[in-house]
Amino acid sequence: AAGTASTNSTRDRLGQSGEAQSARPSPPRSCHQPHKNPSQVTEPESCRMRGGSSMAQPCPVPTASPPGQDTAPGPQTHPRDKWSKKMDFLLSVVGFAVDLGNVWRFPYICYQNGGGAFLIPYTLMAVFGGVPLFYMELALGQFHRMGAIPIWKRICPIFKGTGFAICIIGLYVSFYYNTIIAWALYYLCSSFSGSLPWASCDNPWNTPDCTNYFGRSNVTWTNFSRSPAEEFYTRKVLEIQKSGGLHDVGGIRWQLLLCLFLIFTIVYFSLWKGVKTSGKVRKRTQQHPCAQHPHHGQAGGTEPWRGPAALLAAQTRTTVWVDAAAQIFFSLGPGFGVLLALASYNPFHNNCYRDALLTSAVNCLTSFLSGFVIFTVLGYMAEMRDVEVEDVARDKGPSLLFITYPEAIANMVGSTFFAIIFFLMMITLGLDSTFGGLEAVITAVMDEYPQVLAGRRELFVLGLITACFLGSLSTLTYGGAYVVKLLEEFGAGCSILAVVLLETIAVSWFYGIQRFSQDVKAMLGFTPGVFWQVCWVAISPALLAFMVISSLLDKPPLTLFDYQYPEWSISVGYLIAASSFICIPFYMVYKLVWTPGSLKQVRAVPWPLQGLGTGRDLLG
Repeated sequence: AAGTASTNSTRDRLGQSGEAQSARPSPPRSCHQPHKNPSQVTEPESCRMRGGSSMAQPCPVPTASPPGQDTAPGPQTHPRDKWSKKMDFLLSVVGFAVDLGNVWRFPYICYQNGGGAFLIPYTLMAVFGGVPLFYMELALGQFHRMGAIPIWKRICPIFKGTGFAICIIGLYVSFYYNTIIAWALYYLCSSFSGSLPWASCDNPWNTPDCTNYFGRSNVTWTNFSRSPAEEFYTRKVLEIQKSGGLHDVGGIRWQLLLCLFLIFTIVYFSLWKGVKTSGKVRKRTQQHPCAQHPHHGQAGGTEPWRGPAALLAAQTRTTVWVDAAAQIFFSLGPGFGVLLALASYNPFHNNCYRDALLTSAVNCLTSFLSGFVIFTVLGYMAEMRDVEVEDVARDKGPSLLFITYPEAIANMVGSTFFAIIFFLMMITLGLDSTFGGLEAVITAVMDEYPQVLAGRRELFVLGLITACFLGSLSTLTYGGAYVVKLLEEFGAGCSILAVVLLETIAVSWFYGIQRFSQDVKAMLGFTPGVFWQVCWVAISPALLAFMVISSLLDKPPLTLFDYQYPEWSISVGYLIAASSFICIPFYMVYKLVWTPGSLKQVRAVPWPLQGLGTGRDLLG
């Protein structure tokens, strides 16, 4: 009797039943009762339904973790890692969302679609599409405390292939994105000189077409003219003249190989110990871009500005709205699994709603600032060349970073200093994003296989970084820029939009918007408003479906540096895109074939049931 009283007292203090289940038998409960917090509660094997029966089975009181102990659900034996400070999480999310695309992609698309008038559809797409999905992913990751693969066991298990597709897309992005950072590192090393090597046409790699118009008058710019910055990028950094195209990419540039090796070394030692280490690194990498980006705006603002006119008539074109939706989704980054992973290390009652609004606002404001800066630069260059702005910005890819900006910097007083801080900013922006992308893959795989990988994070991260480095080798060849363009267009293009669409449908329609709203209420103390629920159920899926269909129907020819991609390369690109998305239907078929019971029995099983036999195992 004394032992029983002591055990019950311990049970009362902890508020749990895990250590005292044998002390006092609990009355039977129906397994149909949903859990308040599935991230801390698991049902025992005896409570699970078998053979498609819809009869409720008695089950003991579920076990839970002691208050304050943040552990991931499932068979993990190690406590889940946590952020050292709230600021580490915020900087990590901002660092992922604000990437190199804010610097090169947004300004180009903004100019192409009417300049300032483009901000109207961009803002509407952000309010009704991007921010709601951003909020949804943060809430999902924080509530379920799992990565992109195992989280589907609790949301809708038949969609688990979505998690595998996200990881494959993350690998494709790492194959080319880190190469772009390596190019920036090469530029940084080249900037440590008395005069910048892309400031003149008097270098061994220059051709007779090289035309330097800065500080000179009566310079004729033709369609064949090339600036010193363009020839430095194409003929010195890439040495693309030694490649005949994708069919003949040539050998590997050993200088770029060393730069990429250094980048991946930094990435490894930033991620190998977990979010506590990467959070501290992000504090350093975020400070430099935040301090220097406005300064570049001031430097460019002193130049003559010849930006495009804001044409409201441009908003009547369908492509404007498609581009606005694509930009906001790719900028905020829902669907890449990064927000799920980063939020999963938060305290359960963290205010992810406020975090979503804050980080989304920072991301959009950074895009606006980048647009002002690059319009200033492009307008000045067009004035000097006596051409139109669209003739200056002929490509929306990294060439804006490695041709347009360096060309403007070369004409500044103290050009060496500005070049160094600019490319430092590019490197830190890129590193923040690659930290987030790889952390999503690491968290997803380690949460899926905790028995194998628990306590072996360093070795797993080393293997992942090695695989990414080997997968990037084709981008380091003389024709590596062609490979980068192909991966950029197809590795994470339409496939990631389709993944986000299915994720939204699975959460809003299968898991249930009411159930998800109750999960948010359990964390924050209030239910999401009608606006958010309508966006999650109808508006955001409709926008994503519209984007997927438009991207499939309207596929312009792929070109780079006057090189027209052959038809076979486009077919390879579609295979790359399909290789990730195909995981979703394959896993659905696998789950339907191997799950006992018929589809009719599956539909009869109560929704909240967590069984291995039928309903919950398929639809959640």
